[in-house]
Amino acid sequence: MGPFPVKLTHLRRLTDDTGMIEHCIGKIPRRKEGYSTDDNARALWACVEWGRYAHRTWNNEAGEQLSDLADTYLAFLAWVQKDDGHFHNNVAYDRQWEPEQPSDDCLGRVLWATATAAVWDLNRDRARVAQRLCRNGFRAIGSIQFPRGMAHVLSAASLLVREAEANPELEQPFRDWVLHELPTVAQQLGERLLHQYRSHAKPGWRWFEDTMTYSNGVFPWALFHWHETFPSSEAKQTAKDSLDFLIEKMTGSHGVIRPIGNRGWCTPQSTSQWDQQPVEVMKLAMACQQAYKVTGEKGYLTVLDKCRAWFHGKNDLGVPMADASDGSSCDGLTENGPNRNRGAESTLAYLITEAIFHQTMEGDDDECADE
Repeated sequence: MGPFPVKLTHLRRLTDDTGMIEHCIGKIPRRKEGYSTDDNARALWACVEWGRYAHRTWNNEAGEQLSDLADTYLAFLAWVQKDDGHFHNNVAYDRQWEPEQPSDDCLGRVLWATATAAVWDLNRDRARVAQRLCRNGFRAIGSIQFPRGMAHVLSAASLLVREAEANPELEQPFRDWVLHELPTVAQQLGERLLHQYRSHAKPGWRWFEDTMTYSNGVFPWALFHWHETFPSSEAKQTAKDSLDFLIEKMTGSHGVIRPIGNRGWCTPQSTSQWDQQPVEVMKLAMACQQAYKVTGEKGYLTVLDKCRAWFHGKNDLGVPMADASDGSSCDGLTENGPNRNRGAESTLAYLITEAIFHQTMEGDDDECADE
């Protein structure tokens, strides 16, 4: 057993007995900003992915830490789920829910995270809790209007159907619900995303909207997930065309990854270079992992490697964004250098990108060795 590939120090620093605190001043948790359900969902997913890695590499110490952290994030999600299945997103440090409107993005992120947890560690209570949260959350999807929420829900539904078909160890009521209800959900959401693409794509613009804004990688990622479970030549081709276009737009000089900046986004006329967000790199890594799984094209592994390298200094300014000594990441990259605050979203983007990289690259090495 070698050393664990990432440190969990900053993840633990940001996590108290309520959940994961959203923001930092430098590396110090900024308690007055409270918590977000978005981040606690991402944190749960990070624990699932690294928990699988710890199990596969027989790292019991890391596995126990990740399981304990996952329980905290599950408890948070169980607390903020409403009677209608939605999840309240913004919570003050004194545990008071802040006023807000329901968020499609938040619902989608939680459903994806709880879907991954629902099929992980099946002999423990945390899987049953995740299954309950996920099933109740799917009751709220009828209100989803925005495509990023759809993409997350589509990916969650596709993953669950694959797992239910392949894994008879899933508890029977949950397995029966997945196989009875979710194929229709996936079909409806997949068709809506394809319609979104047909409505906006044109020569020189292979995309789902008139402007590339945030979380762009979730669109091809979701369609690749859908195709893996419910084969569709149109879904596969649309996923590939849009991902290749996104890679083109997210590649800067000297071939480094250049996230589409949130100071202007990307239109057919121009692409903003600043401010670059770590979460955009993570979303591209997610899409490339799924694209490689579906297509087997090695070029997607190259881009995944570049996504990881972005955090370690292979970016427009040649500066490290992540601190490997504690597992933290700067919040953004500006023309003047990194934003030194290391909050939850950016840190989780780094940890999840690392998990995707190690699982995919090491799995590819294993397959090559088997051959």
